[in-house]
Amino acid sequence: MKTNLLEHINNPKDLRLLDEAQLPHLAQELRDFIINIVATKEGHLGASLGVVELTIALHYVFDTPNDLLLWDVGHQAYGHKILTERKAVFHTNRRLNGISGFPKRSESIYDAFGVGHSSTSISAALGMAIASNLKGDFEKQHIAVIGDASIASGMAFEGLNHAGVTDANLLVILNDNAIGIDPSVGALKEYLTAVKEGKNHRQNNMIKSLNFDYSGPIDGHDLTTVIKELKRLKNVKGPKFLHVITTKGKGLQQAEDNQVQYHAPGKFDATTGDLLPKSEEHLPPKYQDVFGLTLLDLAKKNEKIIGITPAMPSGSSLKFMMDEIPSRAFDVGIAEQHAVTLAAGMATQGMIVYCNIYSTFLQRAYDQVIHDVALQNLPVIFCLDRAGLVGEDGATHHGIFDLAYLRCIPNLIVYAPLNEIELQNILYTVQLGIDQPIAIRYPRGRGEFIHWKSTYKKIPLGKGNCLKEGTEIAILSTGTIGNNVKKALEQLENKTYFAHYDFGFVKPLDEILLHAIFNQFETIITVEDGAITGGFGSAILEFYASNNYQKTIKTLGIPDIFVEQGTINELQNACKIDIKSLKDFFSTFKIS
Repeated sequence: MKTNLLEHINNPKDLRLLDEAQLPHLAQELRDFIINIVATKEGHLGASLGVVELTIALHYVFDTPNDLLLWDVGHQAYGHKILTERKAVFHTNRRLNGISGFPKRSESIYDAFGVGHSSTSISAALGMAIASNLKGDFEKQHIAVIGDASIASGMAFEGLNHAGVTDANLLVILNDNAIGIDPSVGALKEYLTAVKEGKNHRQNNMIKSLNFDYSGPIDGHDLTTVIKELKRLKNVKGPKFLHVITTKGKGLQQAEDNQVQYHAPGKFDATTGDLLPKSEEHLPPKYQDVFGLTLLDLAKKNEKIIGITPAMPSGSSLKFMMDEIPSRAFDVGIAEQHAVTLAAGMATQGMIVYCNIYSTFLQRAYDQVIHDVALQNLPVIFCLDRAGLVGEDGATHHGIFDLAYLRCIPNLIVYAPLNEIELQNILYTVQLGIDQPIAIRYPRGRGEFIHWKSTYKKIPLGKGNCLKEGTEIAILSTGTIGNNVKKALEQLENKTYFAHYDFGFVKPLDEILLHAIFNQFETIITVEDGAITGGFGSAILEFYASNNYQKTIKTLGIPDIFVEQGTINELQNACKIDIKSLKDFFSTFKIS
């Protein structure tokens, strides 16, 4: 019976005590450990399984944490976490008060750089390498592990372009598995495929033309080969590039066969690999599917409609349109800036462009939103999935800043539907014709109604709605958090004292309705699932101040902190915007 090697490894120093011949067995143990935990606790699976051997080799050859190892995005860093003093707490991964699902500097000295968004590793590692040179340390190693989907991003190319004219001790490792979350796309993907298949002449190597010492491609699951090459590169000065071929989901057949679904598969049987059945009957739809199915229906009727997403066709549900109308639905890869300006270009030619980007990722294209869309007043339709708190992905992925960072942009309409029916109707409304850009934000997760499909209705732009009459206190909410408000009010004994208004349009605000509210009520409460600082509540306070009202205003939302990981309900509770917290807060008002 073989010894349990992983049981005795708590950090890379322990790992380096092993004989190299023992490492394949350790790789199997590490793979099994990841599978067994993720099967019950959930999380990202396929990416980490694909780099088990590479992870072991990196920590075996390099002197981490003295040598600096950076993981791009971080989906593939589970093995790294387990080998770097977090094995005993790995079961808390992505949980409230547990460890993060991504590398995080404050969590471990082995996490050289915090990540969550892609394509940052080369720039960050180059910055570290240049700093080491300036401090006179020419022996420290700086390693960036980046995937083939991430390296196609503009920022990664910017880092490569700069690194090639330095003498920085930088090693870029391309983890090439031909897939990010969805399959990789674009000319670079085709180039890498040609390299792997031996169809590209070595003298045409684009990485070598950027002054990198290029080697590969090599089999990323062959520990002997990977270790030998890493040891060689350790003694090569200047920028180096190692092309490693891996299989996402390696070691679990279902994850290899269905790489998209097993990126983050939910709960599954650790022995068989089969997904545990989860009935979705009699459940409201996912907001992403409401977007995808509605857009497909509208696009069938309107030939000017185009859909764009940067590398999230499955997550955004644009895949419905990509499958049926591929000529008008585009996955542009991890390239948010390009996606926005591409949409702007199409809009100049009279196309009706729905640009679907997760709220957190639109932050990466802020300049383009302002300069290329809003400044030119082009009617691009931004569909911001995963707005608000998103749950276990944590601080890097919450879409809590969009109301604040979009509200200040001239010409841009900002709308947050109360439910999936309102989402369906705004998607219909904007394709009828608007003369300025609009951002439509909606959350991760499910809506409110099982039977959501209905006859389209045009939404009047810039108008709020009274959801409930009341006599003493006005509650103003925006977006789907309004459903928490509705449910909290239903549980109050003195519910008749509270009026509830839905302000789907955060910009422009319905000032006629606001004047009526401020003239009737002495106390106003605002509720949002975005950052209080600069968000919807701030907009109401600005209206209040500019009109010299003398009222009591309370703003509820996400406090001025970076919110960590947990379930959406746990995080809403921490921010006091879950149903119970809202009910308790409303109950504190003593109505005479």
